[in-house]
Amino acid sequence: MGFATEFNSVCKFKSEQELYELLEYGRGKMVKSGFRVFPTGQKVIAYTPNNVAIAIVRILASIAEINFQGDEVTEVEMELVRKLTEEESKIQTALAFEMFFGERA
Repeated sequence: MGFATEFNSVCKFKSEQELYELLEYGRGKMVKSGFRVFPTGQKVIAYTPNNVAIAIVRILASIAEINFQGDEVTEVEMELVRKLTEEESKIQTALAFEMFFGERA
């Protein structure tokens, strides 16, 4: 059992539904496997499951727990600050591939 620290400017969604709820309602929750630490109170760039930068979000809470199935999970609550423009998205996506996600196929 241990905590993994997330890089403080990346918030990658694995679920299209969680991303949709954030964009539609302005607030949302993302569930990640394992115990992780997210920078509560900070603004970060949100990425789609396909690694495309889509928005700026503020992390409201990061709650690590063991769920009813016995799995270690972290729930991250956030609010939408704003969606990125097409140009901002293109630049942030290119930088993220170079720095975090690896080369494009």
